[in-house]
Amino acid sequence: MRTIKEEEVDLSDYEDYHHAYKQIGQFLEDVYMRKRVHSSLKYLTPAEFEAAWLSKQTLVSQTPL
Repeated sequence: MRTIKEEEVDLSDYEDYHHAYKQIGQFLEDVYMRKRVHSSLKYLTPAEFEAAWLSKQTLVSQTPL
């Protein structure tokens, strides 16, 4: 993905494959999922979008028929 390449890989020096794997995973979790908004998710972070979706699912499952 362009974001990972521009914001993580191009700006980092990795010691080895395992270090790169760990750092990129941390970038995905910390930045991409929790800080970076996504236009396809109505300008929410993936974590915010998921929380809203789960909340909505809980309300639907608790609604009596």
